[in-house]
Amino acid sequence: MYDVIVVGARVAGSPLAMLLARKGFRTLLVDRATFPSDTVSTHVIHPPGASALQRWGLLDDVVATGVPPVGRYSFDFGPLQLAGAPGTADSPYAYAPRRQLLDKILLDAAAKAGVEVREGYTVEEVLVEDGAVVGIRGADGTVERARVVVGADGRNSVVAKATSPAAYEDRPALTVGYYSYWSNLPTDTFEAYSRPGRGWAVCPTNDDLTLVIGGWPHAELAEHRNDVENTMMAMFESAPAFAERIKDAKREEKIVGASVPNYFRVPYGKGWALVGDSGYSRDFITAQGITDAFLDAESLAQALDETLGGGTAWDEALAGYQTRRDTRAMPVYQMTLGIASLQPPDEQMIQLVSGIVGKQPAMDAFARLNSGVTSPVEFFAPENVGRLLSA
Repeated sequence: MYDVIVVGARVAGSPLAMLLARKGFRTLLVDRATFPSDTVSTHVIHPPGASALQRWGLLDDVVATGVPPVGRYSFDFGPLQLAGAPGTADSPYAYAPRRQLLDKILLDAAAKAGVEVREGYTVEEVLVEDGAVVGIRGADGTVERARVVVGADGRNSVVAKATSPAAYEDRPALTVGYYSYWSNLPTDTFEAYSRPGRGWAVCPTNDDLTLVIGGWPHAELAEHRNDVENTMMAMFESAPAFAERIKDAKREEKIVGASVPNYFRVPYGKGWALVGDSGYSRDFITAQGITDAFLDAESLAQALDETLGGGTAWDEALAGYQTRRDTRAMPVYQMTLGIASLQPPDEQMIQLVSGIVGKQPAMDAFARLNSGVTSPVEFFAPENVGRLLSA
């Protein structure tokens, strides 16, 4: 009998299991994959996510992979460009490690903390008795029981499918994105380019490679599906300087694509909880997925500690987790939906960006908005906008 079984061992599940084990809970972590292995991802860990790694004692391990630190975000809107520092004094950098490296570091940290890890383990059934989740059955016939089963297994979570949590603020996929890795495309910056109906980003990753990810409206998926690379190259022509850079570069791996639905799910019920993309998914265009997963894992670990070890009622502790998640994530979610519409900026945004170009403190503030350091609620508050424009 485990205290907690975590299904899914990537950027939400492994940190959650590690944190629970460090608190003394008997934890089982299972994943159908074996590690190291890759997965579709925008890669970027914004400074708040890097700060979480620092708290867990894992940032040095990530840095040791050779992934470059990114201390500058640039934004190219066509007629306007600006750049700023995305972090804080305590956490100044973003990182974009390859997932086969990052996920293995997180899994090993969970095992070191005392988590029982089972790789290559497929969950055949989530066990429910008297309306409460009580365990799992593996495809190999094994049955494991726990006080809590957590779905950390992404948008197609088997735990979510078994429990049918209510969704809210949900929207269909807005964009379709494709990415690959180029050599001879050096940068030390997270570069974001915005054009009507198009958007792309560039970021350095491991092995002197540069990640380039671009996308267009989901409604154009079928139109461009069979000619993705040429569609991407045509998109890059709207930024001539970048188009020249990538012409001199070499694509080293195949192009991978995905589209992402947008939703919040109620993240708990009797005997179960959800974390990461299982409970909350947003378009990839703001690259917040890994950072969100880290922060959600910390918050759920706190809630489970309160109820399993501290005497707080289950519903009270888990409702607190949902409230913390939504209070933090909902403003960024709404901002992400707006950016993912790939529509030209409205007049108010044009005035704001025009007013802060060339003002470094204001451009730094804009970078911190996009890195998740500053909430949109705080950034777009009239008094804050006034300070930025008058600086």
